[in-house]
Amino acid sequence: MRVLLVGAGGVGTAVTRIAARRDFLTHMTVADYDLSRAESAVAALAEHGDRFSALRLDASDEDAVRRALLDERCDVLLNATDPRFVMPLFRAALAAGTHYLDMAMSLSSPHSTHPYERCGVKLGDEQFELAGEWERSGRLALAGMGVEPGLSDVFARYAADELFDEIEEIGVRDGADLTVEGYDFAPSFSIWTTIEECLNPPVVYEKERGWFTTAPFSEPEVFDFPEGIGPVECVNVEHEEVLLIPRWVDARRVTFKYGLGDDFIAKLKVLHELGLDSTTEVTVPSPSGAVQVSPRDVVAACLPDPATLGDRMTGKTCAGTWVKGVKDGADREVYLYHVVDNQWSMREYGSQAVVWQTAINPVIALELIAGGVWSGSGLVGPEALPPRPFLDLLTAYGSPWGLREEI
Repeated sequence: MRVLLVGAGGVGTAVTRIAARRDFLTHMTVADYDLSRAESAVAALAEHGDRFSALRLDASDEDAVRRALLDERCDVLLNATDPRFVMPLFRAALAAGTHYLDMAMSLSSPHSTHPYERCGVKLGDEQFELAGEWERSGRLALAGMGVEPGLSDVFARYAADELFDEIEEIGVRDGADLTVEGYDFAPSFSIWTTIEECLNPPVVYEKERGWFTTAPFSEPEVFDFPEGIGPVECVNVEHEEVLLIPRWVDARRVTFKYGLGDDFIAKLKVLHELGLDSTTEVTVPSPSGAVQVSPRDVVAACLPDPATLGDRMTGKTCAGTWVKGVKDGADREVYLYHVVDNQWSMREYGSQAVVWQTAINPVIALELIAGGVWSGSGLVGPEALPPRPFLDLLTAYGSPWGLREEI
């Protein structure tokens, strides 16, 4: 399989380190707007010969991406950029006739008059508008194939297939006990994406009502995470699983809650109150004249790159899916989860836990597609495909998942 990886940041670099150990990969072209980042990722894999090469590529230039896919004779485009670039990459892969994978879907926008009650443009809506074209192309567009969304959706499908006869609620629950030495505020994932998902109106799904929104950080609950992480307060956050899971899994309710902590939530609220979460460019004077800059991009530039924090980070991160329902006439409640210890991921791969946990899942998906285990055409989420081969391969990669009975 020949892959065009677009984005050589923390997750993209972790993808290269994981994929380098797998035989299914014939060649991966690592592309980034900053050529030095792509070259750095490739240089670290010199022992793997010519299976990796670097390319400068602007993810917003749809035609340039299409040409790169054709010139590099790629079978699939793996999108490891932030959600702003989903649509040009999505369309470029469709035009080039290749498969497509991403880890976050096209952006949402709130309802104009009732943002905390009704959905406006939902996550992924722009992509689903092209679902028919993907179906006719005969190619597979696999959306939301990171850890959350991604592995969490695989867990939902597995629960529906093997653990439950009826499902009352599927709730994705994410928590960690990670700390970063020397920083009072150092997000372990892209602050640009974190602001987007945490300050947008969260979406909830109920079978009788469909999709609707609530206020940010609503419905707080304390969830006890496994493997020593312990109790963490989680709140509603906008996330793709709520938009994907109900399309393929029958459940009465679907939610996503993130363990942020009071301090993190307070800082996000301040950013919002000051307008520093905005993506609308403002005019800023400089010695060389006025420049246009997005406040959110300034915030991201002022904070440390999450990919560089691994050496200062300690603790574990947990991604998982809590499911409540009925099996064989009895109530059942389980939590399917995946935990990564930062010390382990740094020692084994040189990648911090959060980006590594995100990166392993699209690599597994690529291997399943390359082997014909996962196949099909059109736009689908991970829950549309057989879960057992994925979970077996996750364990084979040396990073097993767990299941905890709650009652």
